[in-house]
Amino acid sequence: MKLYADTPVRACLQLVSDLFALVWVFAWISAALSLREVVLALNRPGELMADTGDGFTEHMETAAENVRQVPLAGDALATPFTSLSETGESLSAAGDSFQESVASLSLTLPLLVAVLPLFLIAATWLPARARWISRATSTRRLSGLNPEARNRLLALRALSSASPARLMAVHEDPAGAWQENDPATVTELAALELRRLGLRPEPVTAKEALDRS
Repeated sequence: MKLYADTPVRACLQLVSDLFALVWVFAWISAALSLREVVLALNRPGELMADTGDGFTEHMETAAENVRQVPLAGDALATPFTSLSETGESLSAAGDSFQESVASLSLTLPLLVAVLPLFLIAATWLPARARWISRATSTRRLSGLNPEARNRLLALRALSSASPARLMAVHEDPAGAWQENDPATVTELAALELRRLGLRPEPVTAKEALDRS
């Protein structure tokens, strides 16, 4: 797999873009985790409300039980304490509801903070990087072919991907010259494709030099 270009400038730009992408991902994931901790810290009031409501309910129910033991008027005296215990239950329910809301926010907000920037990098940097790696790797795999076939394939890639201005700079009819297998044009188009990818030509072996001669 070919990860970086052969030319120093192109390779440096690719390395910088990769580092930027890594820093971008790390920064936004860290921000999302930090936000989650901040949101979870808001859970404390809900816990206090639930604990207070539970404690208040327990005390009121205990008081109601004790008051019921008073002869004759016990049940009447216990009624206010029973009502107050229901108030404690309402406070506990409010505390539980508050904690559920905080738990939901602690999941939703960090996801929004992390997913949107990660989607941005995945929609811009990642496809371009993957496309270059795929093309550069497949280009290097052509080294097993004979030079003429390799140059024709590279020239065909140049015809399908290079800008018209660059193609016209090679030949006024690059497609026609490729079809006629004009050696000079095919070689120049192959070199154009390699330059476009930031790759250097494969060194010519002694056997290839003999075949050309």
